[in-house]
Amino acid sequence: MSSLVISGDTSGTVTLAAPAVAGSNTLTLLAATATNSVNTLSTSVASTSGTSITFSSLPSWIKRITVMFSGVSTSGTSSILIQIGAGSVTNTGYASVGTRFGASSGASGNYTTGFGIFQAAAADLIGGAIQLSNHSSNIWVAQGITSATNSTANMTTSGYISLAGTLDRVVITTVGSPPTDTFDAGSINILYE
Repeated sequence: MSSLVISGDTSGTVTLAAPAVAGSNTLTLLAATATNSVNTLSTSVASTSGTSITFSSLPSWIKRITVMFSGVSTSGTSSILIQIGAGSVTNTGYASVGTRFGASSGASGNYTTGFGIFQAAAADLIGGAIQLSNHSSNIWVAQGITSATNSTANMTTSGYISLAGTLDRVVITTVGSPPTDTFDAGSINILYE
């Protein structure tokens, strides 16, 4: 077995070893200038104004995206939506359910315009994460848990959608055509890999 040893600048080594099997194996590394190109944390965006927040120009190699909410609130009770797209945002064709569990009761909603986070009050401060995973080709699935951190409610989100092309954007907005509720607190970020 042949191997290649790469020494670190100050200490440590990385050893690449070829398996003892017939044939050739190819490992393609992603081009990047960052320390770690596999897990990339985007820049956090304040969710304090406007009706939508967009993360665009995402690389084509992404297989998983985690959408993170920190104290996010809106001006109304329309559920928060996560929408994705290829070239433009896709706002139809989702099969998604958002469910809210509270101390005394539960509620849920079906969403066809995005992956829904069921919101019940304008005072809700949403925290948590929703993970989007590439199932195959351009099919994406969603699952995750958030909570209204100022109450006793937890929300689950799940669903799937088939895009017309390669994902290149994530948009966080609210239900409505066009949405009228505005963001008024917190921040949102994504981690992609």
